[in-house]
Amino acid sequence: MQKILTRLSAALACLVPLAACSGADLVNALTPEEGYRLEQGLAYGPDPRHRLDLYLPEDKAPQALVVFFYGGSWEDGARGDYRFVGEAFATRGIALAVADYRLYPQVVYPAFLEDSAAAVAWLRARHEEPLFLLGHSAGAYNAVMLALDGRWLGGEGLDPCAALAGVVGLAGPYDFLPLKDRDLKVIFGPEDERPATQPVNYVNPEAPPLLLLSGDADGIVSPRNSRVLAERQRAAGGAAEARFYDGLGHIRIVGALSRPLRGSAPVLDDIVSFVETQRSAATSSC
Repeated sequence: MQKILTRLSAALACLVPLAACSGADLVNALTPEEGYRLEQGLAYGPDPRHRLDLYLPEDKAPQALVVFFYGGSWEDGARGDYRFVGEAFATRGIALAVADYRLYPQVVYPAFLEDSAAAVAWLRARHEEPLFLLGHSAGAYNAVMLALDGRWLGGEGLDPCAALAGVVGLAGPYDFLPLKDRDLKVIFGPEDERPATQPVNYVNPEAPPLLLLSGDADGIVSPRNSRVLAERQRAAGGAAEARFYDGLGHIRIVGALSRPLRGSAPVLDDIVSFVETQRSAATSSC
């Protein structure tokens, strides 16, 4: 009872006008602290941003491992904000790692892809479970680029098709030229080189299966990104599905993974179903 009251008090504090609480603070305050094991601050590389938190089922071996990359326009984000995502999967029997990666202005493209690949390789070397990638917004870009463009995992000695059982993108930007934001223009380099940064230009039949989820009320990253990438990946002979949720916006789609907002849309159920299907698939496209 005391734990419930403590979480409720924290949640109510976030509702006070001008309180220094984010949406993540609120949903994390309402997220149970039991039912899973947490290993924090695991180093996958030398930089202080090369850290990840690993959420594990409490009393059984995980059926799969998901690596989650958060969004933030490649400028913002911290793994500690996503305890609600770790809890969502660990209590469903799936291990989940939340990986920090270097951000602008410390780095620009492609450093955040190199970091994401390094995190995946570090986990692959230590865990035998079927491996999936999951990302939201900019993190969905990272996840999908690792799946489609073999340079990044290849630099870590991994083949995306062999290493990854599947990839899920939430509200991801996959076809977002021309750039208008000033910081994004710096992050993605000279204009004539930007087509090489776009996931839609790397569709191929050997990529792992993609599940691309978007809310039809997303005013930040158009749902068109998911639809176009899925269409082009299927046209290239690959496996891809785009799915859209009525009334969901850009932030609410990841918020729907949290216990307080899970009734918004079956985002968690759809991802878990995808993981369960792909982990038991008898054949590979490799």
